[in-house]
Amino acid sequence: MRCTFSVLTQDTPGVLMRIACLFYKRNYNIESLSVSPTNLPGIARFTVMIDGDEWAHEQVEKQLIKLVEVISVDNLNKCGKFVERWLSLIKVRATMEMRPHILQIADVFRCRVVDMGSDALTLEVTGDEGKVEACTEALRAYGILEIAGSGSVALGRAGFNTSGARCDDVADPCRLNKLEFDYMIAGTGDGVSHNVA
Repeated sequence: MRCTFSVLTQDTPGVLMRIACLFYKRNYNIESLSVSPTNLPGIARFTVMIDGDEWAHEQVEKQLIKLVEVISVDNLNKCGKFVERWLSLIKVRATMEMRPHILQIADVFRCRVVDMGSDALTLEVTGDEGKVEACTEALRAYGILEIAGSGSVALGRAGFNTSGARCDDVADPCRLNKLEFDYMIAGTGDGVSHNVA
């Protein structure tokens, strides 16, 4: 069973390597991994998808939170509903005769043409994993030359969490120690002193 984690970390060199090593040492296969800065200066968000049973998901969550740079870990599958998107760039062979058919497929899947040459088109498709896979299969008959894609990018839906778990941009202070929470707040630049009981 697939599971998606949203992991907030300090944005420092070597964090990606430490997270990847954690999965490698425990023989967990990463299905998808994306990382980007957040709205908080000095904080990065990792979206990690793994395939495994519930015990493996719990172990991953426990091991991730032990890493020094990790601020919070949310199992999005337990947090209720969440928004997930994938992005792919697909370069497909497109002669003048085939081009109208390819553009029709692009219109069906709401793709954007991001590059055009004399014999090829590059399309950008975004959506859930099923949509990206379906679009890729529809274009395969015309001759796919190259594909580049991002992994899963996901955030918990605001106001629709059914389990009571927090899946916000700012981690729940109750789940952080004082040092970690102060580090996060210091990055917001709000100039307010925050105390955590």
